[in-house]
Amino acid sequence: MNIPLSVLDLAPVPTGTTPAEAARRTVDLAQLADRLGYARYWFAEHHSMASVASSAPEILIAHVAAATRRIHVGSGGIMLPNHAPLRIAEAFHTLEALHPGRINLGLGRAPGSEPAASRALRAFDGEQFPSHLSEMLALSKGELPSGHPFRRVRVMPEGVTLPPIWLLGSSGASARMAGSAGMGYSFASHFSPTPAGPAFAAYRQSFTPSAQFARPHAILGVAVVCAETEEQAQHLALTMELARLRINRGEFLPLPSPEEAQAYPYTEGEREAVRHFRDMTIVGTPDSVRAQIEAKARDTGADEVMVVTNVHGHAERLRSYELLAAAFGLDAAA
Repeated sequence: MNIPLSVLDLAPVPTGTTPAEAARRTVDLAQLADRLGYARYWFAEHHSMASVASSAPEILIAHVAAATRRIHVGSGGIMLPNHAPLRIAEAFHTLEALHPGRINLGLGRAPGSEPAASRALRAFDGEQFPSHLSEMLALSKGELPSGHPFRRVRVMPEGVTLPPIWLLGSSGASARMAGSAGMGYSFASHFSPTPAGPAFAAYRQSFTPSAQFARPHAILGVAVVCAETEEQAQHLALTMELARLRINRGEFLPLPSPEEAQAYPYTEGEREAVRHFRDMTIVGTPDSVRAQIEAKARDTGADEVMVVTNVHGHAERLRSYELLAAAFGLDAAA
């Protein structure tokens, strides 16, 4: 099965690494992905989480786009309730002007942070997402109606348009909106237990072609740990399991090492939760991981798979993406 692969980066912060170092290391993986033939490199937006240094994706996008040659760089995503629509329109007009044809704009309706951080951001209610999205698009195109208080506002730099837009989802709620608007759609199965297939079907059924998308484009987000041996992959995956358990308890700590996770005194209830997390993660050798990704892509009808790998070691993280690229026969020249 020939399916494009992409990278989702949260700039993970392992124990023993500073958040500043984690942010700088994004270039290592982005340049590797660029060389190996991955299609896209997206940054998530999260706030006030000690395990995630990707709090300002638009800045990381500019940094990585300047350090790469071919790969498309974007947000996965900008959480629109955290921002004024004009500010996002300006930021992505600027990115598109600097790196024409290589920028993507993924938009989400969730806050991407815990409640206190959302209040500090002056975040809006997610229910206002459709109206804020419409305002952002109208501002970008200069198409606000006569009499609108922002009618004379100009999004600078002019002479460019917003890059291709994907709506992000984890429950299917945004699927029909993305389809009817002629946008792309991306489903976060790396943390959502909701099946992606029905959301993708709803997206395709409601799709209307647009200037940016002549046909529907559905991206499936998956969590992957790939290593030379099954034993090594299972060991590395221990980090993601304990990290997920802590996040679900509201504990936002740096990524634990596999050894720390192995020594953690799990209760029986926690072990059951970890088994549930493992069901949402693809772990194994290159051949095994490829087979599992292809099965998920076939089952859901995904056009592309976006991989997030949050393991403790930087070298092991890079190696996981290398092995995956080799297993799929990615070609940077393509």
